[in-house]
Amino acid sequence: MEEFVKNDLSMEQMEYMVQLLNSSMDDYLYIYDLKQDYYCISSHATERFYLETDHFYEAEKNFEKFVYEKDLPLLTEDCQRIRSGTILFHNLHYRWLDKEGNPIWINCRGKVLKDENGVPAFLIGCINETGKRQKADNTTGLLGEISLSTYVSQFEGKLPKGFFLRIGIDDFKDINGGLGIEYGDFILKWLADCISENIEPGQKAYRLFADEFMVLDFSGGNRDKAIRFYKNVRKAIDSFIEENGYQSIFTISGGILMTDGLDGEYENVMKLSEFALGEAKANGKNRCCVFDPEHYQVFLRKNDLKAQLHHAVNHGFEGFEVHFQPIVDASDYRLKGAESLMRFTLPNGERVSPAEFIPLLEETGLIIPAGKWLLHHALSLCAKWQKYIPDFRVNVNLSYVQVMKSQVLKEIMTAIEESGIAPETVGIELTESGYLDSSPHFKKLWSGLKDRGVQVILDDFGTGYSNLHCLGDLEPTYIKIDRSFTAKALNNQYEHNLMVQIIEMSHSLGLGICIEGIETKEELAIMEPLAPDYIQGYLFGKPNGENDFEQKFILPDSAACGTPAGSAQSAF
Repeated sequence: MEEFVKNDLSMEQMEYMVQLLNSSMDDYLYIYDLKQDYYCISSHATERFYLETDHFYEAEKNFEKFVYEKDLPLLTEDCQRIRSGTILFHNLHYRWLDKEGNPIWINCRGKVLKDENGVPAFLIGCINETGKRQKADNTTGLLGEISLSTYVSQFEGKLPKGFFLRIGIDDFKDINGGLGIEYGDFILKWLADCISENIEPGQKAYRLFADEFMVLDFSGGNRDKAIRFYKNVRKAIDSFIEENGYQSIFTISGGILMTDGLDGEYENVMKLSEFALGEAKANGKNRCCVFDPEHYQVFLRKNDLKAQLHHAVNHGFEGFEVHFQPIVDASDYRLKGAESLMRFTLPNGERVSPAEFIPLLEETGLIIPAGKWLLHHALSLCAKWQKYIPDFRVNVNLSYVQVMKSQVLKEIMTAIEESGIAPETVGIELTESGYLDSSPHFKKLWSGLKDRGVQVILDDFGTGYSNLHCLGDLEPTYIKIDRSFTAKALNNQYEHNLMVQIIEMSHSLGLGICIEGIETKEELAIMEPLAPDYIQGYLFGKPNGENDFEQKFILPDSAACGTPAGSAQSAF
């Protein structure tokens, strides 16, 4: 049935009705005067979308400003059909741009009203976001995150004394995957009910998303009260699991955020509470952690370093350097080679410890390009230094990530070929822990290097677990006794005896030994009778940048070249 505009209903009156209802609804009412090409929408739409004003002429031209470019032809075609009278109802899913210019899906519906002559005069309807989060959650019966946001935002960042307790089910995907989504919904509903049963006056509960809930206390609740709430829920879970015959065993973690001194902006609350919950999960799950500002600063530091490392890798490895630490022959202290070590300096001049940035390179996968850069750089310098010391060797460390996630064997051989040095003057150091019982990736690399004549060195021996029986199977060129083990052997007779046995066993298997961490002549005197093959430590030289290393150890007039008496012994 066609509808017509009454002669006494003006555009101003209809526009007044739109704005009158503005504060009473979350969606957006609109009126489009087709003859005047004039558009009016609920005023709060300007807070959400890329609209300069809530009313404007030249509507079709202005649509281009806030309608997603790829969807504009859809709208234009529908408007033409409306104007021609082909359709009397508008129902279109397309995208508008939000305040930041991001496309947001909407559903625009409207009724066409004709004038007394049967010509389309107005399009009146409503716009709603099809992807908008619900204010309440039907599965759990709790209010949703948008309701939490609305409630917290009313305090304008100045929150009453109390706490936020963010609760998450540990490994919830295992419940859905093992017992089905319906059972997962049952667990969510049960947990929501459990949380609600523990709510006290002045507290509120919300479901955030997926398997997470938020308990809010603005009644002066303290840290102990928040922890007690968490423990009460966890205790109820234990009883539930037992009563249901252990059909599903699950745990929860909690993150507590106190409001004292807190910037109460909603986004900040969500960010910090997520961090606190993440700390609980990272520390073993099934526990509760209170937000710690110092831990958060460490977290921010890590994120900043990750960004700096990304930037450096993508800009010619700015800030990266290769340092070299000498390795000497234990029989005469002549320089045999050096271990190449990665170093990183921030743009502000701060030198970051390898113990801090190497794990981040591994975590992000950036160790693959950074390790490749170091490999090629170290081998090219080795080729240069062999002009002065023909049998000079260089060692390069490999990360577990490089072994598992890159074609590192091919890269090593390419670097050797490009540098022009012999494979036997290259040593690849692989850390003991994490490799010995590893996948075929490791075994393929290990045998591939040995088959091609590259020295394979087992690094950090004596840390973690020491699989002595594997030494005969792996047959490395030599093993490096970690400096922590060396320190123990220097100060403890039992550890000293253990080192003696390891060295004797290794030699009986035809394996070489390099002792790391020798810093004084007294320490050297203790270790000399053990007859190691190589020594590495501050006594013979700390890690140096390539230029300093070259000046100190490589060039003809350096202290580390020449006769044994004039070699690294001069470091004493």
